[in-house]
Amino acid sequence: MRTLGIGAAVAAALLVGAAGAGAAEPTPWTPDGPMDGGNSMGMPFPVRVVPRGDKVRGLPMAARQIAPRYEWQGRTWTVDDYMKAYNVSGVLVLKDGQVVLERYAQGRNPTDRWASQSVAKSVTSLLAGAAIQDGKMKLTDPVERFLPELKGSAYEGVTVRQILTMSSGVKWNEAYDGGATSDLAGYYRAVMAGKDPIADFMKTLPRANAPGSTFHYNTGETHLAGMLVSRAVGMPLAEYLSEKIWKPYGMERDAAWNVDRQGREFAGCCLLATLADFARIGQFALDGGVAGGKRIVPPDWIAESTRAQIPNGRPAPAGYGYFWWIGPEAYEASGIFGQSILVYPKDRLVIVINSQWPKPDEKSLFDAQSAFHRAVRAAAVQGGR
Repeated sequence: MRTLGIGAAVAAALLVGAAGAGAAEPTPWTPDGPMDGGNSMGMPFPVRVVPRGDKVRGLPMAARQIAPRYEWQGRTWTVDDYMKAYNVSGVLVLKDGQVVLERYAQGRNPTDRWASQSVAKSVTSLLAGAAIQDGKMKLTDPVERFLPELKGSAYEGVTVRQILTMSSGVKWNEAYDGGATSDLAGYYRAVMAGKDPIADFMKTLPRANAPGSTFHYNTGETHLAGMLVSRAVGMPLAEYLSEKIWKPYGMERDAAWNVDRQGREFAGCCLLATLADFARIGQFALDGGVAGGKRIVPPDWIAESTRAQIPNGRPAPAGYGYFWWIGPEAYEASGIFGQSILVYPKDRLVIVINSQWPKPDEKSLFDAQSAFHRAVRAAAVQGGR
């Protein structure tokens, strides 16, 4: 099974070609290979495995299942209607830690992994919290403490916190349809050319705003965050994820994370996991960041990272946390092409969706997803339809 990648226009701009293994000791990717979720970039980047532990955290079925029906765009929709219309491969909903809805489509099985897209950013946020809990770094640390190659660049003096809130002030063009003019495309072209995308690309970007003053979405910067964590803890990001969350929280299946030619995980995307394990990520956050009876992140980390830290253009009280999108009553890990882990803390509710939208981030697609979210929440809270 293959998932859609970052988009045809950007993929074309990335000079598609096979990436070497480098120092990653990765598993080569093939469409029908061991990492069945497919390649999250639409290209054959290798992966590093995220091993699971010996015990699996069960997700028991609730006594009452939900089957939401809702009105949207002048018609009545069911779960199957939404999944078919918006190329959804899986929906899983947890209420009080129990499954109230689980549905698959497009030939997907429960054990099939799926590409996270930018949902991985929120996972990186959890790992940043773990590194802080382990005493390996602080929010006030300047990035050059861990990435000395950024000295003399627009990133010098930018703090870990400013990276996590996407407020570095560094100029960046995230456009998925920008082709050769997109900084995102430029970043991946550097990767494909075998260059160090940090030293050879990110270091060249100019400053546009004062650090900490302005939110600006930047996937390249989230890859920096992954490097910060990896260097702080002294191990690859996938290994740290396995040690801190995947094993102790009881994920059901090994995950995988795409790596670049230097063997570094693309921390802003490209985590491959099952639908149920994405749900467990949401439940882990909802549980306050405790796994196997041990605190993984600081006591206030989940609350802090999932509240608005900086305005992001959405009406208050919405905003952006530490790599989480913040709404009035929920927080979300969100990825292009329709990937979502939405958490309603007061309702003890986790809604997970994996999709293959025809476009990466069109407003009408997000609007339809939001309508579905609302219907699922209403049904889950009311305990029925």
